[in-house]
Amino acid sequence: MENPMNNPNLNEGETTKAIENVTAQLPSKFYLCLAVGAMVGSAVLKCTGHKHGALFVGQWVAPFLLFGIYNKIVKTEGHD
Repeated sequence: MENPMNNPNLNEGETTKAIENVTAQLPSKFYLCLAVGAMVGSAVLKCTGHKHGALFVGQWVAPFLLFGIYNKIVKTEGHD
């Protein structure tokens, strides 16, 4: 079985390249600020008694940080 990573026919689509080009222009601090903002928003919702909303917004923190890591990888390593 051939390794799919070595297959030259599997290239990124134009949409993926366009998204990566746009997001690469955002500073890494942007994603960190989004994560901190989600933490603050979650804390505010929790303090005001909106327990379920606080849990929902609090779960945004990890994806924002992962987006930041992905953005950093795309900036340093480039795309396909």
